[in-house]
This record gives sequence, structure tokens and C-alpha cells, in this order.
Amino acid sequence: MKIVVIGGSGLIGSKLVNKLREHGHEAVAASPNSGVNALTGEGLAEVLKGASVVVDVSNSPSFEETAAMNFFTTATRNLLQYEQAAGVRHHVALSVVGTDRLAKRRPSDAEKTIRGYFFAKLAQEKLISESSIPFSIVHATQFFEFVKNIADASSDGTTVRLAPVLIQPMAADDVAAAVGRIAVGAPVNGIVEVAGPQQFRLDEFVLQGLRAHNDPRTVVADPAAGYFGVEVDERTLIPGKDARLGETRFETWLTQSAKPVTSANPQSTVGASR
Repeated sequence: MKIVVIGGSGLIGSKLVNKLREHGHEAVAASPNSGVNALTGEGLAEVLKGASVVVDVSNSPSFEETAAMNFFTTATRNLLQYEQAAGVRHHVALSVVGTDRLAKRRPSDAEKTIRGYFFAKLAQEKLISESSIPFSIVHATQFFEFVKNIADASSDGTTVRLAPVLIQPMAADDVAAAVGRIAVGAPVNGIVEVAGPQQFRLDEFVLQGLRAHNDPRTVVADPAAGYFGVEVDERTLIPGKDARLGETRFETWLTQSAKPVTSANPQSTVGASR
């Protein structure tokens, strides 16, 4: 089966391509580096020839609402148009657990708020669901790989302020594996939630990650701190009871000394290609 991965050079995309190839699929990593640009349409017609599935794990380079909206709506329209012409039978997109809830929350005055990003993700999902192409939208929780970036985005000097709400993060490897399984299966024409095997309080999760990397910053539970500047409640960031769970536990991931990535991402959901 030929599966084209849009954003195939990013964190999730590169892992996904490798996993699909290991299972015997013809997985094609498509990104501007390979001459494929979903935002402009460049290279789409050629790369989609003979493809059965397209998996979109690309991401807006900006959290700002206008830029994110332009990226997600333009790229998605282009993908759907070229997929229809190529006879693609399954469109899979990676999104974020809690997207609808985060988009509706009242943002703080913090400059780093990304509420507009989630409006853009909702617009992307609407385009996909209204298309004639069968689809699956994967809502994933935050990645272990971004624990330090959450701290950086919430730091005031040596103090990290985080809302003491629940979070159920997962390893990027498990995200890629989950997306791969969904991609080779039948379209669900709806949303599938995926998450890690453990729930934490957000402040405790970040504290564990910082201590494992000998980061001395103080972590303070602050109900007013929000999540990247967006107001959240106890269950905004966690999935429902039917979520598919990854296997990797946070302490295992920390022990394996996974190298943290360098750009903040609300997931990924929420960063560049995932």
C-alpha cells in the first residue's frame, strides 16, 4: 500500500514513515525538503500518484491565529483537491486532544496564548469532515518530548507556573505507532483519541521532567497559569474513556534519556512538522 506522509521529515512524520516501511508499506515522506509543499500545491500531483492513503502530520510554523488559519485551511484544501483527483481512499490527520475545548476557552493576556491555533485546527477538521474523501482524525495528547518546552513557555525567571490540571501525555513513538495503525485500517469518518498510559497533574509532570534533566527551576501550581496562556480546567487536556493508550510510561522514557526537541508545541499537538 502506498501511503504518503505529509510532514514526513518531522518528529512524528519520520517515525511514522519508518514504522510503515517496517510493516512492508510503500511510505513516502513528503515535505518541502523533498519538493512537496501542501501550502502551495507544489509536487502534490506527482507524489500522490498511486497513493491509497495520505497522512497529514504537518504543522503551522506559527501559533498566531491568522498565520495558523492560513496554513491549515490552505494546505488542507490543496491536499483534499489533489487527493480526490488521485483517487486517494483515506485521509488521516493528526490533531490535538481537547482542540474544541481549548478553542472555546477564554485566553489570558499572555503573549504566548495559542487559542487561535486551536481555532485553526478546528477549521482544518471541518474541511476534512465535509470532504467526500473517507477520513480519520487522530487527537493525540501532549508528547513527552515537549515537557521542557512547556516549562520554558511557563517560566518567569527561575519559577515555572503551571495549572494543576490533569494531563495524559505520551511518547512520540507511541503517537506514530497509533497513527500508523489507523492509517492502514478502515476510515472511521470521525475522531480517534490516543493518549499515554498514565495521568499526571500538569505541574507534577513538568517537575518530573525537569528533575530528570537536572533542571533546578521551581515549579509552582497556579490555577490561573493556564496552558500556553489558555484557561483550562481539570479535564481539558485529557481524553475520554475510549481513548487508545500507548504503552510507554513516562519514567521509562526518562530513563531512556530521550533527547528533547527544541521548539514548543501544544501537542504537538500541537509544532514545524510533527
